[in-house]
Amino acid sequence: MKEVPISRIDVFKGTLEQKKDHIAEEAPLHIFLDKTHYATILCTPSQLKELAIGHLISEGILKTVDEIREIRLETSGKCQVRLKSDIDAEKRIPMSRPFARLIVSACGSPDSWPITKLMDRLDLPIVPNLSVKAKVVLESVKELNRLAGIFRNTGGVHIAALYSVAGDLVVFAEDVGRHNAVDKVIGSGISKGIEFGGCFLASSGRLTGDIVLKCARMRIPIVASLAAAINSGIDVAQRTGITLVGFVRGKRMNVYTYPKRITY
Repeated sequence: MKEVPISRIDVFKGTLEQKKDHIAEEAPLHIFLDKTHYATILCTPSQLKELAIGHLISEGILKTVDEIREIRLETSGKCQVRLKSDIDAEKRIPMSRPFARLIVSACGSPDSWPITKLMDRLDLPIVPNLSVKAKVVLESVKELNRLAGIFRNTGGVHIAALYSVAGDLVVFAEDVGRHNAVDKVIGSGISKGIEFGGCFLASSGRLTGDIVLKCARMRIPIVASLAAAINSGIDVAQRTGITLVGFVRGKRMNVYTYPKRITY
């Protein structure tokens, strides 16, 4: 977050005022697996190790954090991930979903495969059963704006968090990209040894297929958002057993799949 000069125009009053305002920052994170450049992610420059770990595991490049021997951030924006000797990075990368090596903050990784084709070749773990009260989901999503300091000051980032079934905050992240925010939360959870099957994800972003797939890989049973779900997200949730909840706002929410997990 940085401060910049702006000209604020009040159309109704017909006034112009010179002020300073906060804006969200975006910077490249260059992830290297051993000596191989894996991807460059445009992101908010915070929780970068968590972002790298969460992204690599939620995208299926790495199976567990134990496959990493060392992870080091350099001032140039380079993130050097050294894998254990029995892990071949050059073989792992082509096995992942085909994507552009530049992962933009606006949309995440632009992929050339339909999500359904990708899922046909994945052996995903079983998502555990979990029940959460509707009021807990509502209050948790509502709390995102209170927690989000960068969002309150800039309005230019997405928010993601993991909560317990009691509504206790487990981990939290903000980023200019909604995929990055989810990856940071996953990376933070992995670093803290969190059992993902006992949590639900709350997000400010649209629930697309690739977002839901990240959660399926981590065995997160319930995914809820302030924003809408789209058809790919609902399709992935249906296939993986995830309860998908959108438009969590005011006094209501839309439950698209497996509604029995949301009690009231």
